[in-house]
Amino acid sequence: MNLASAMPPDQRTLHEAALRHLARYAATAAGLTAVLDRRIARWAASAETADPDATAAAAAEARRIARLVVARLAEAGAVDDAGFAAMRVRRLARAGRSRRAVAAHLAARGIGAETAQAALAETAPDELAAALVHARRRRIGPFRAAASIEPDGRRRELAMLARAGFPRDVAERALAMPADAAAAIVARLTR
Repeated sequence: MNLASAMPPDQRTLHEAALRHLARYAATAAGLTAVLDRRIARWAASAETADPDATAAAAAEARRIARLVVARLAEAGAVDDAGFAAMRVRRLARAGRSRRAVAAHLAARGIGAETAQAALAETAPDELAAALVHARRRRIGPFRAAASIEPDGRRRELAMLARAGFPRDVAERALAMPADAAAAIVARLTR
């Protein structure tokens, strides 16, 4: 029996694990808490104790300590949900993601609605530019190879942009834009 695996994770080991994770990945407070919780769950699953209730109690205490560690790291500025949100908004918008898709991504990462809305308001480019980046990646609208398109193809292109989360008016403007103007907007956004 390994002595290290017999002992529940304490504050020092959880703090070190959190710092190792933050050294490799950008993380939110919720994401870092989930990482530490998985570490505690792995310990609890591998703990070789005769009393399962004692293991459960030790795991619960370790989860409480993990939340304290994350709170201290957030207080120190090592975990910054607003900074993470601003970085992700810029990256996802440059990749052609709609505001709705970006908001859903931030919510899945544990970013609060207020923080997400603030990041979207201050760092997101306009929706038309993101739609054009998406159109370029999908080779639709001003970026399609054929100059003319059948009516059914236009509906299909609108549906692609709608599934990506873009409003109809933005999708229609993006598909109707001349190729040179669209390329200039995309170039400005991806710089």
